[in-house]
Order: sequence, then structure tokens, then C-alpha cells
Amino acid sequence: MAIEVGTEAPDFALKDNHGRTVRLSDFRGEKNVVLLFYPFAFTSVCAGELGELRDNLPAFVNDDTQLLAVSTDSIHTLRVFAEQESLEYPLLSDFWRHGEASRAYGVFDEEKGCAVRGTFIIDKEGVVRWTVVNALPDARDLGEYLKALGTLEAT
Repeated sequence: MAIEVGTEAPDFALKDNHGRTVRLSDFRGEKNVVLLFYPFAFTSVCAGELGELRDNLPAFVNDDTQLLAVSTDSIHTLRVFAEQESLEYPLLSDFWRHGEASRAYGVFDEEKGCAVRGTFIIDKEGVVRWTVVNALPDARDLGEYLKALGTLEAT
């Protein structure tokens, strides 16, 4: 079960597609975070969702907001995927310890060994303000992310 709105977001330290360590706490006090878990690189629904974010990147990577996308793929797989799909935001690897961050957020599918489609909008204080979890085959609605981010900017 995914963590609930109003919960302090669990911190993590994950390697990005360039081998750099990214911590959620790096953004505390600085930026809201759109934390997106997805099953696997190179799958059609994932590529579609991440491409849609790429095509609307200024709404998700700016002075107030940072997009972080997490899968259980290795950093090497994520590097090739990012290059192939022209993704210029951090793709984080939850590969080792396998699924540790996904489990902390309650979106790890133990049977399939990957994250389900969970999205968490975390405010600058590190509190989860909005969340949605979809099944593996079900793409998320980008418009809903934008509405949720809009509520943070209004406060």
C-alpha cells in the first residue's frame, strides 16, 4: 500500500543514469519534487509517459520543481534509455538494494520485481501532498500532476 498524503516522504540515495548520487533530501527547502516510479525502461507505456514529461519539461523541472523518475533498472540501462528517448531529467536506479526505495513508498510489486506506476508530489518541506498509483499497464494522466503542482504554488 502506497504511503499516504500528509506523510513525510522517505529519504533515499539512488544513482542516476550518469552514476551520480541523488538524495530526496537534497531538494528539501529548495524545490517541490515530482517523484515518479515506473516499471521498466524500454517498455511502450513507460516510454510514452516519460516522453510526455520530456515534452512538457519546463512544467516539471524549473526553479520550484524537480522531476525524479525511478525504476529498478540498472544505471547502465537507464543511461541508454535516456539517450535513446532524449530524456534530460534524472532517471534513478532502484536496482540495488533491489526495490528499496519503491518498497519505502509502497509501490513495489513483489511478484514482478518492479515498481508499479506510483507518483508522489512532495512539497519543499518533504511532505507528500498528492499521490496516484496505477496498475502496470495503465498510463497516468499528466494533467493531474499539473493540477497538483498548481495547488502547491497557490499556497
